[in-house]
Amino acid sequence: MAMNLGALNREPKIALCKITGKTVMSICDLHVSEAQRKFVAPNAISIAQASFSKSEWFRAVYAGDTPIGFVMLAEMPERGRHFLWRLMIDARYQGKGYGRRAMGLVIRHVKRNSKAKALYLSVRRETGGAEGFYKRLGFEFTGRMEDDEHVMKLGLIVPGQ
Repeated sequence: MAMNLGALNREPKIALCKITGKTVMSICDLHVSEAQRKFVAPNAISIAQASFSKSEWFRAVYAGDTPIGFVMLAEMPERGRHFLWRLMIDARYQGKGYGRRAMGLVIRHVKRNSKAKALYLSVRRETGGAEGFYKRLGFEFTGRMEDDEHVMKLGLIVPGQ
């Protein structure tokens, strides 16, 4: 029997899915490493915050059928901007490119569903933080601060569009 090597090397599809009553506990059970906990709130807190806000858009991140993370945006289309409030990939699934691929889906969502000119986020500039990850995605520091975090921006308008 011939083995399909292409199927063995295929990465699971990354998807952003609505959180339901059936899936909420599996999303709340995801965690970053102990060293990263000072950088991102637990998913249960994020889901609770989003549930009481009119501007939050949040989704579970799945790799195939497996929940691996969480993402939350503050969407402000009237101001022409969106703010990435939370991105977390469970410690077991980090380093596999899933966060980068999930961010690609987030950026597509923002471009497709708004007239936003930029996507913003904020980071702590500390060892173990996500600054390098976001820089590799094209985010740049704006020089602004939000609370004790540095604001970064990814321009979404391509010249000639």
